[in-house]
Amino acid sequence: MKLIIAIIHDEDAPNSIEKLTNQGYRVTKLASTGGFLRGGNTTLMVGVEKEKVDAVIAIIKDTCKSRKEIASAPTPMMGNAGIFITYPIEVQVGGATIFVVDVDRFERA
Repeated sequence: MKLIIAIIHDEDAPNSIEKLTNQGYRVTKLASTGGFLRGGNTTLMVGVEKEKVDAVIAIIKDTCKSRKEIASAPTPMMGNAGIFITYPIEVQVGGATIFVVDVDRFERA
């Protein structure tokens, strides 16, 4: 058995969850926050047999497209400790970060 952990953009979560559940996969959704932009993410956990890993990853890749977004980047002002100014930068968001890990034991109670 494998555990798939997918960190995806909040906007992609509803579509991803719907497609996974429609295909018969059980999905656990966790709210998470990204480190760089501190934006909202969703972490999905899906436990599947080894043979189904590629199918789940294909669904996630299909529903989680990357896109460009304008974000504010804080920058410290020279000579003024603790004072920051922000300026807009274009960043790529979306897509998915996917981990697949072995499961030693699985029980449903």
